[in-house]
Amino acid sequence: MEILLIIVSAIFVNNIVLAQFLGICPFLGVSSKLSTATGMSGAVCFVITLATLVTWLVNRYLLVPFGLTFLQTIAFILVIAALVQMVEIVLKKISPSLYQALGIFLPLITTNCAVLGVAINVVSKEFSFGGEAHLLGLGESLVYAFATSLGYGLAMILFAGLREHLAGNEVPKSFRGLPIAMITVGIMAMAFLGFSGIV
Repeated sequence: MEILLIIVSAIFVNNIVLAQFLGICPFLGVSSKLSTATGMSGAVCFVITLATLVTWLVNRYLLVPFGLTFLQTIAFILVIAALVQMVEIVLKKISPSLYQALGIFLPLITTNCAVLGVAINVVSKEFSFGGEAHLLGLGESLVYAFATSLGYGLAMILFAGLREHLAGNEVPKSFRGLPIAMITVGIMAMAFLGFSGIV
């Protein structure tokens, strides 16, 4: 039951983009085409899950035992940067078209605050189950990270679909581009607020 609560909460209730406002730059930049948004969602999903695994292990077995928790943010940024470089190399070899489509936004995953935010949340945030607060174990952390990245992908793909639909419609001149995109994101965030009663 706890795992189900983590998944529903991470995807719908505390959506990383629409409720916590993390990862907005790639969210707005890559969401103009559905295909690019789907590719970016996959890359972010992989990086968030892998980064959470590595940062959890680094924190648990290196930073905490040696009293180096003050280096947490710097260590996590270095781990994330290395992982993004690895993803970039793999994408360049496996799918050059997706690599070209993502362009500048792939290196932006390095500075995507959603990736760092999830890693820091996992090692420092206490989650409450049945009135009892505890830090997440490795398995729960990976479930939380994967569910959070699915929530990110869901929001990005929905937003990309809406933007493609809006591109074919008559939008008043003063609302074209970023203004209508921001209004759409605001409406999506209000819609996701409706899930807050579930958990």
